[in-house]
Order: sequence, then structure tokens, then C-alpha cells
Amino acid sequence: MKEIVNKNFSQERALYAAKGVILKNCTFSGEEDGESALKEAANIQAQDCTFALRYPLWHNKKVVLSNVGMTATCRAALWYSRRVNISGSRLNGIKAVRECTDIKIDNCRIVSPEFGWKCKNVSIIDTDIQSEYAFLMSRGISLKGVNFNGKYSFQYTKNVHIDGCVLHTKDAFWHAEDVTVTNSVVNGEYLGWYSKNLTFINCKITGTQPLCYCKKLKLINCEMENTDLAFEYSRVNARINGSILSVKNPRSGCICAGGIGKVIITKDSKHNSNCRIITGGKA
Repeated sequence: MKEIVNKNFSQERALYAAKGVILKNCTFSGEEDGESALKEAANIQAQDCTFALRYPLWHNKKVVLSNVGMTATCRAALWYSRRVNISGSRLNGIKAVRECTDIKIDNCRIVSPEFGWKCKNVSIIDTDIQSEYAFLMSRGISLKGVNFNGKYSFQYTKNVHIDGCVLHTKDAFWHAEDVTVTNSVVNGEYLGWYSKNLTFINCKITGTQPLCYCKKLKLINCEMENTDLAFEYSRVNARINGSILSVKNPRSGCICAGGIGKVIITKDSKHNSNCRIITGGKA
């Protein structure tokens, strides 16, 4: 491994196709405004470095980033890369990670609109993420101890496991498949519409009109706070601690809750409601 220490790179493709390099306390910035500094590189380690230029890590293999800072001008930082480990770092800039495989992120702070699109095998631990539109069409996602703030998250995702997280989001998990959320707080509107095999265990869910048009929806030992017009046209099996403000036109299954403020079955419903409703007891 070749070490490069205390250097600044401002030109385009400064380290193009580099192999076996350790970067320490280096910066990628300057008036030349060069793009794609480490494109097509392999076996790269960057420690205590700053990235301020566009597209630095495209088509890379085996990258380790520790205590790096990516500024808001570091746009589209990691695309089409494989086997990337990022720890103790700050990722800013739009579209920070896209179409990458085997990504591990630990103890980071991420502020990046359109983060994590079309990725495979993503593991994120103890990280804060702010992203308006996150994880679109990604597969094999694992989140643990993550604080997330955004809007349109986890849409069209598959094979997702989320544990011990706090999600402040809207329109989350739309068209998602094979998703399990455990021991988490999910705050938002219009949660999980059109999803398939979406499961919540020991979770607290808030927000209007959640979990409509779902197939194979399960809620086990969950709370639903300030949730109204829930479960419309969903095939659902739910065991809820406490009350639900209102349930509307559930399609099938069973909803068991401490109380339901109102059960609404409309005359113009497109589907017959064959769902059992149980309140004040156990299913």
C-alpha cells in the first residue's frame, strides 16, 4: 500500500484508476474544480480527508473511509462502487450514494437529498440521516440505531430490516416488499401504501391515513397514536396496544385493539370488508 499524506488534489481524475493507496489528511478541492478524483480505483483507504469536488468515488472496488468529510459541493460522491466501509464520517452533498453494492456505514452523519438509490446490501448502524428522498428501489437494507428525517423514504425497496430506529418520514415504504420494522418509532403520513409483506413489531406509529392498500400486512404489539383512516383496502392482521382514532374499509384479516374511535365502512367501497374488528380484548 502506498501512503499519500497532507496533499491537496484539485485537478480532474487526480488519482484515476489508483490501486492500493492510503490517503491521510488529504483534501480534494481547489480552483481547478476537478471531477472524478478516484474514479475506477481499487483498494483505497482515506483517513481524515476532506472531499469538496464532484463524483470522487465512482466505479470503485474495496474502499475504506474513516473520519472523512464530504462537503455540500461533493455531489454524487459514491456511484457504481462495491465493498465500501464508511465510519465516523460526514456525508453532505446531493445523491451521495447510488447504485452501490455491499455498503457498510457506521457512526456517520449524512445530509444528502436522494440518498441511497438503487443499492444492494446496505448496512447502516448508529447514524443520523437527513434525506428528502432516500433508498429508492434499493434491496437488502439493514438499519440499526438510525435517526432518519426525510419525506419519501424506502419506496419500491425489498428485503429491508429496521431495528431500534426513529423515522420521521412521509409516504414511507410505498410499494415496498418484505420489510420488517422492530422496536422503532415511525412518525409520518400515508405510511406503507401499496406494500406487500410489511411487518411492524413492538413499534410506535403516528400519522394520518397509514397502511392502506397493503397485502400481507402485520402489526404485532404496536401502538398507533393519532392515526386515523387506517388500513383502507388492506389485508391486515394487527394487534394494537391502546387505541386507534379510526379505521376505514379494511379488506380482510383481523384488527385487535384496546379501542377504535370509529370504524368507517362506506357504501361506495370498492371491496367488501371481511375484516374482524376486536376491541377491548385479545385476538
